[in-house]
Amino acid sequence: MGHPDPLVIDPTGRDIHGEAARIREHGPVTLVELPDGVAAWAVSSPDLLRRLLTDPRVSKDPRRHWTRWINGEIAPEWPLFTWVAVQNMFTAYGGEHKRLRALVAKAFTARRTAALRPRVEEITKNLLDRVEEAGKDGQVVDLREGFCYPLPIQVISELFGLPEDQGAELRAVVDGIFHTSATPEEVTDIYTRFYAALAKLVAFKRESPGDDLTSALIASRDDEGGGTGLSEQELLDTLVLMVSAGHETTVNLIDNAIHALLTHPDQLALVRGGQASWDDVIEETLRVEAPVASLPLRYAVEDLVMSEFGGPEGVVIGKGEAVLAAYAAAGRHPGKYGDDADRFDVTRVDKEHLAFGYGVHFCLGAPLGRLEARIALPALFERFPDLQLAVPQDELEPVDSFISNGHRALPVRLR
Repeated sequence: MGHPDPLVIDPTGRDIHGEAARIREHGPVTLVELPDGVAAWAVSSPDLLRRLLTDPRVSKDPRRHWTRWINGEIAPEWPLFTWVAVQNMFTAYGGEHKRLRALVAKAFTARRTAALRPRVEEITKNLLDRVEEAGKDGQVVDLREGFCYPLPIQVISELFGLPEDQGAELRAVVDGIFHTSATPEEVTDIYTRFYAALAKLVAFKRESPGDDLTSALIASRDDEGGGTGLSEQELLDTLVLMVSAGHETTVNLIDNAIHALLTHPDQLALVRGGQASWDDVIEETLRVEAPVASLPLRYAVEDLVMSEFGGPEGVVIGKGEAVLAAYAAAGRHPGKYGDDADRFDVTRVDKEHLAFGYGVHFCLGAPLGRLEARIALPALFERFPDLQLAVPQDELEPVDSFISNGHRALPVRLR
């Protein structure tokens, strides 16, 4: 790529915001090195990112537009392999993306999302009952494990009609997809197990279809004529996308919002006093703690001169080169949010963010993620008004990923 000094991304994600600040310091678009020496251009300017995410000269299809993929240089053992190898709307471009998204959107409607509210409320209450039992007599409770995690996985499991006996395996492999410092053996194992679990689910739903998204997707696979339906691989890869993205991002959103409120009691007081809403909490959390810190990958369909996008002079993303959307860096960009961009402030006027993406690839599940957080957060803080962290903040550890932004555990005392 002709750049002498790429910024090496830490695959373990030990300091996502420190790294995001370094990315911004290198400029609105800068060369970075991903695991195994794979180079990409990290874009951290919110304005530049919006322009690139909506430009038809930026693709998500490595088979057509990423030189290193086309040349066979990306091995199946690469930690990010699943992120770029899948054949679904996440990696589709142009008409292919439109076709795949339309099929998924049919199965993932606003009506389905709204209809889930009573069930989400019920799941939330049941989980909080368990949290209360686990935390009695001053016992420490891991809220990520006991609340943030099981709520979205149960919702997504029910949405897709996943049998209970498959839940544990699915959870394990979803975690593995986000493990960006995994060994080659771990990557291969996760990839194999994920597809085995989903093939098992599809076979079960072909035998016993129900009112769930898997059955709806199978119907679009099996019933659509004229080549407009899903291929078998697209069906499996669409399930990979919906299950992993629909789960991990919401876990991190709820986790990060709880953490932000517990470490900023003044902000929690504003919500309780009516000066700010739970929606303010959710949007400010999405801005300041993007659930997906950096999203791989996009590719330049032709040479992209950054000055033509309002970017820096003299920087060109070459045809066939990779682009990394640096959402964590963009969410705290001082050029947009001011000198206090790092501060969690629920009264901030401009909470606009890119946490769910932008343009044609905007996250289809964003309304569901917001719905779950909107139910979970007030229920938790109303049930446990004296909730507090059980360890000093600096002892909390991040998940082992530069993509996923959350905590390994969130230990609390209820009162």
